[in-house]
Amino acid sequence: MMILGASELQVPAIRKAKELGYQVILVDYNEKAVGFELADVKLVVSTLDQEEVYRQALIFKPDIVLTSTSDGPVRTAAYVNEKLGKKPDLSYADSLCATIKSHMRQRLKEKKVPIPAYYVVQNFGEFKEAVAALHGSSIVKPSDNAGSRGVVLLDGGEIRNEEELSRIYEYSKANSRNGTIMVEEYMTGPEVSVEAMTVNGQTTILAITDKFITPPPYFVEIAHSEPSSLDAGIQEEIRRVALAAVAAIGLQNGPSHTEIKVTEEGPKVVELAARLGGDFITSKLVPLSTGVDLVGASVLLATGQEPDLTHRWKKGSAIHFIQGKEGIIKRIEMEDALLQLEGVVETVIYKKAGDAVHGTRSSNDRLGHIITVGDTATEALEIGKKGLGMVRVVYE
Repeated sequence: MMILGASELQVPAIRKAKELGYQVILVDYNEKAVGFELADVKLVVSTLDQEEVYRQALIFKPDIVLTSTSDGPVRTAAYVNEKLGKKPDLSYADSLCATIKSHMRQRLKEKKVPIPAYYVVQNFGEFKEAVAALHGSSIVKPSDNAGSRGVVLLDGGEIRNEEELSRIYEYSKANSRNGTIMVEEYMTGPEVSVEAMTVNGQTTILAITDKFITPPPYFVEIAHSEPSSLDAGIQEEIRRVALAAVAAIGLQNGPSHTEIKVTEEGPKVVELAARLGGDFITSKLVPLSTGVDLVGASVLLATGQEPDLTHRWKKGSAIHFIQGKEGIIKRIEMEDALLQLEGVVETVIYKKAGDAVHGTRSSNDRLGHIITVGDTATEALEIGKKGLGMVRVVYE
């Protein structure tokens, strides 16, 4: 099995593949990626380099090529599988719609799936026209990136000169791999993600995750919890939109992670990914809240076996990300009581002394996380908030 990506988020899938008896070929540009410790074959290659990954696949002849939680490698896996003549669970053409926002918006619009008004922008002139056309507040984002990188809110109530608009345009474009950016209607309302698995074209929704995000102008996810606390009727509308979105991109087999905003006009799709949800949503929160091993199920499905998606229990789970301010970290202190706090499942620190941080502008700026479990999502969230109060960041 060739797995594209060897980061911490990919490790659960790597372990499942090993558990199933597969020799694992790991591909990652980072030679120090933690997953490489589990590799039978280690390939220091960018997961976005489709031709090189295909060349390596011709050499090692894997039975299965997949990725777990990253968008870009979804395209590479689809490309390599098609070139190898394997039946694709997602065609290469459809993989573009699942990973590049401009393609995604066009496909969802064609299939009449609810989405915000949007403009695809290639240059500064088009950017100014799109901002003017949307009148009110708008979101500027790269067409091809993730983790809130390059995402900025343009408040329609503020007068902005051309120099300021140019800075915003260049910032977002610098974070776009293909140089294209999107200008979209700014949607307000609760945001969720829908974790699902499609087997032979039939999609099962496993969980709806409530998302908590930093205030404007940057939109970084700082907490998630399951199950959703939204009204049952609204959750049913969310399920309907999510199922329509997954069908629109043509996914036949595999996981999906659909982000949805509940607006006054009803749920609208923010983004859709034909992969497992990141931020430990599917590797930690879904198993804690439902008892379903969604990562294991996705690997099992890739081998041609039908996974068991039956809920085993109903609990609450949450993750809080530790935030910091701008500066150089001197140390991060964690009270001993945090580790003994009932309901705390995991505490991890990402940063170390000497690291420069910039507030919370993207997911890369988060300092660590605390994962909690409780009888309800509210209880899990409250335990996590208490845990955050036991962490102190000291700056130079």
